[in-house]
Amino acid sequence: MGEAADSGDQEAGQDTGAPLAPRARMWPALAAVYRAQLSRARVARIPLLFVATFQSLGIMVLMRGVVDGGAEARAVVAGSSVLVVAFVALNLLAQYFGQLRAGGGLDHYATLPVPAASVVLGAAAAYASFTVPGVVVTAVTGSVLFQLPLGGLWVLVAVVPLAGAALAGLGAALGLLAPRPELATLGGQLGMSAALLLGVLPAGGLPLVVRWARDLLPSTYGVEAFARTFEPHPDWARVVTDLGVCAAVGVLSLAVATRAYRWAATR
Repeated sequence: MGEAADSGDQEAGQDTGAPLAPRARMWPALAAVYRAQLSRARVARIPLLFVATFQSLGIMVLMRGVVDGGAEARAVVAGSSVLVVAFVALNLLAQYFGQLRAGGGLDHYATLPVPAASVVLGAAAAYASFTVPGVVVTAVTGSVLFQLPLGGLWVLVAVVPLAGAALAGLGAALGLLAPRPELATLGGQLGMSAALLLGVLPAGGLPLVVRWARDLLPSTYGVEAFARTFEPHPDWARVVTDLGVCAAVGVLSLAVATRAYRWAATR
């Protein structure tokens, strides 16, 4: 009887044991991941941000010798500004998630009670945040260099997060789906090269096939939206349309990156 009673007490204790901690809600978890990634990236990525900014400034100086003004100048300044976003949000984020997957870092995140989307979105937002100073410096310098009006620079408040979301989602997906970190790095660099060639060069002189490829690049719509604000009478309806395309692609690419994270975390 005593043994049976002890066994019953043990079973009752197991049944009434303390429950596991509930999973964190989406937005608090996103904020926590964002702060952690921002603190980490502040030391590791600031030198690379300077590289991205100087790269864009150098491209504008070179293009100043062959472009005088007009639509071509607007395209060069807008494309060079968004190129800073592509370098950080696409290239560096692809490398980060590729290394995270190869080094077993995803196992750490998988043990945390946080939604998968908060990990992807938090990292993407942290990396995109570092593009803001470089984009502003590039846009202001380019506007002065090509004698473009500065009144439309406020649209960067929308261009940076929307283009950054689209490119960050693409970069995260590349890093998570690549079987090796070297391939993730290669994919990120190829994507940034595409943003350079298709975003900075004026579209008017490009072959038709290249212009079709340009339309498939998410950052193109951020470039177009920003370039239109330099016109004497901007077509704000088209600016909003371009930003809307950027937003839609951003939602889609981040959703793909979230699924890629779940797949990679269970491999």
